[in-house]
Amino acid sequence: MRRFALTLLCLLLSAAAAPTKTLNIYFVDVEGGQSTLIVTPDGQSLLVDAGWPGFNDRDPERIMAAARDAGVTQIDYLLVTHFHGDHVGGVPALARRIPIKTFVDYGAPVESGPEMLELVKAYDLVRQQGRQIHPKPGDRLPLTGVEVDIVSAGGATLAKPLSAAGQPNPECAAFDRHADDPSENARAIGFRLRFGNFRFVDLGDLTWNMERQLVCPNNLLGRVDAYLVAHHGNADSSPPGLLSALRPIVAILDNGTTKGGAPETFARLHQLPDLQDVWQLNRSTNQGAQNFGDPFIANLEAGKTGFWLKLAASNDGTFSVTNARTGVSKSYRPAP
Repeated sequence: MRRFALTLLCLLLSAAAAPTKTLNIYFVDVEGGQSTLIVTPDGQSLLVDAGWPGFNDRDPERIMAAARDAGVTQIDYLLVTHFHGDHVGGVPALARRIPIKTFVDYGAPVESGPEMLELVKAYDLVRQQGRQIHPKPGDRLPLTGVEVDIVSAGGATLAKPLSAAGQPNPECAAFDRHADDPSENARAIGFRLRFGNFRFVDLGDLTWNMERQLVCPNNLLGRVDAYLVAHHGNADSSPPGLLSALRPIVAILDNGTTKGGAPETFARLHQLPDLQDVWQLNRSTNQGAQNFGDPFIANLEAGKTGFWLKLAASNDGTFSVTNARTGVSKSYRPAP
């Protein structure tokens, strides 16, 4: 009996000493594009977009810095939200630096200008070297330990509510439609990630009407803890009816100094009652933009630093955001 008690005590102490696994999300500064590195509690890597081409491979180098910090030696899944240069342009240079195993995208662009064709040709040469997934809304990516549900892709949106979602949205009556967007933005892949009680939404560059379909007449996404502000905070995304449906505790704005970060979007975020903080990758210099405080901004001057923001979440829904520029973190509790 005594031996059993000692064995049980040792097991309990061992379990107490074991580190808690966390979900880590790095929001990499690619100066107005997108690149978000997600590392699951099981150590799998999901990179969402790879920033711009050119600039002496600035963006792939910044992604690699985040990967090294996270201990990532390969990209298990690269999700290209859409085929604009600030999202897909950095892929070829990144692939020369780190193995990319699986490519996730919606297949082919609808835009056909010379610049688009050149970008997709360069991307396709890399994509052919790995496995490919072309998801539809409602699909779940095959990662372990987390749920990554596709909510938009290729111009289609989710038809049924995700778990803990489906509530009527009272804001829909005032949620007016805009002119249809024929660009790649309206075809962007969006997803909701869930890790235990923590929920995060990234809609890429999805625009107004497509966002409306996700939350009207019912909120198919549910409430979230953290929201990556769609389309870099441009005025044609993140309408009030979407923000009031998601009710995030924290929003992350992957804006540049002049790209994204529209005054209208800043105003909507400032007015959102449940939102505790907005973290920005760059201070906006756009006229009328109401930046949040400097402690919540990773880069105060464009082109000189490339600091990231890092979100770390636990299974119980608690999470923190760290500003790499200052090293300061702030903790949050999950939404009810």
